[in-house]
Amino acid sequence: MISQKAFVFLKNAFKSQFSFIFLSAFISTTVYCSNTEIDTLPRVFLIGEHDTEYEKLVTDCNKPLFSVCNESMDQAYKAWLTVLKDIEDYAIADTFDIKGVKVWINVFWEQDGSIKHITYFPKPNSKNIDYDDFSKMLVSFADQYKFLKTYSGCFSHYGSASFPTHADFYLQKE
Repeated sequence: MISQKAFVFLKNAFKSQFSFIFLSAFISTTVYCSNTEIDTLPRVFLIGEHDTEYEKLVTDCNKPLFSVCNESMDQAYKAWLTVLKDIEDYAIADTFDIKGVKVWINVFWEQDGSIKHITYFPKPNSKNIDYDDFSKMLVSFADQYKFLKTYSGCFSHYGSASFPTHADFYLQKE
């Protein structure tokens, strides 16, 4: 906020109305933009990239999937398995060969269930693939995906994924 003394000084310093209006608009824009957060993280990225922004994301979206699922391990596991199955189904429909891919993965959701970010890292025993293509597939998946749960704020889950998931076997038992 600009003080009264600074305002009087600026008004006297800039006699012309145009200069005063221009400077006021500039200061207002600067103050507004400095208070507005811009998400600079890519939608999908490797764990280890963008460390500072990632740490902030983890802090901001600190509500775990377990809490969103009423602290029920069964509900949380089923929800997570459903997400992995949906990724797998999307990859197959997109003709991306996901079989043999094994990753550590962290998914961040917006409060409405849309995906905010996905970050992952290949496991040493994962099939060798082009991970740029894998990231592109995940971006495309995230653009259209809506999670079955919503919450009052953003939430996340960090887990492991191995494809194929064989989720049909588990989910059919339910």
